[in-house]
Amino acid sequence: MNVVLTIILTVQMLAALGMVGLILVQHGKGADMGAAFGSGGSGSLFGASGSANFLSRATAILATVFFAATLALAYFGNLRPASSSSVLETAVQAVPAASAPVAAASDTAQIPAK
Repeated sequence: MNVVLTIILTVQMLAALGMVGLILVQHGKGADMGAAFGSGGSGSLFGASGSANFLSRATAILATVFFAATLALAYFGNLRPASSSSVLETAVQAVPAASAPVAAASDTAQIPAK
């Protein structure tokens, strides 16, 4: 079960990083006005209008993968067996009791005042 959760978490992180990269590469709607007046938009890697379709579709696919991985992690996270005690009660039971007595104030070394 841990292997499945690790794989899903890895897919989710890679999809998130890919989305961040694709969103940063895309240009805003205001950049289309400059391409209309011949600012060299047609000499790009995807052509004058090819990058918008490719980048937006790739972003949508990665967003779908990210949300599917998030839902899978939420589903598998809720499959744990319900216990009768809370996490805090378990933590209190796990802490061992102090076996050594606390030293008295007269036993500690006193620091002289300046």
